[in-house]
Amino acid sequence: MIITLTTDFQYCKLVVNMSSKTSGQLHAAIDAITQLTLAVFRLNGLLLRWGDEHVYPLGLTSARWQMLGALALSESPLTVPQLGEAMGVTRQGALKQINLLLDQGLVEAHANPAHRRSPLFSLTPQGLALYQQADDIWSAKAAELAAHIPPDQLHATLKTIDLLQSDLQFTKHLEGSS
Repeated sequence: MIITLTTDFQYCKLVVNMSSKTSGQLHAAIDAITQLTLAVFRLNGLLLRWGDEHVYPLGLTSARWQMLGALALSESPLTVPQLGEAMGVTRQGALKQINLLLDQGLVEAHANPAHRRSPLFSLTPQGLALYQQADDIWSAKAAELAAHIPPDQLHATLKTIDLLQSDLQFTKHLEGSS
């Protein structure tokens, strides 16, 4: 058993858990994570294509719909880096979409007292109305999908994805602090 001393309990727990697996269990876990990752990549592609097709009549793309959604679901205005982080895209990708949404009059910029060069963004009334239309389209599709998958299976999948996301964010934090 390998134990790495660190100030973060989660990392220590991860190292202990991985080192306590047998070689066969470890290979099976690696294969399962790899298969899950590939499935998430494929699902992401399908969701983006579905979104592009269904929000196109609203004058949106999946990328712009994502930014509208991040702002609609946020309790307060967000900066471009916060939008990127919230939606798992680069700052540059978020900036490109925000600029397009600004041009469409769907978002507005506000002065950021914490950072003069990084404005805060929020939805305009038109942006909120358009997001709600897109959300209605998605809700119909989500209801259709939910009819085929038991809720406990969906919750277990979400829990697994949340754990992987948390571990990857923590690893990123560790790599950034070394």
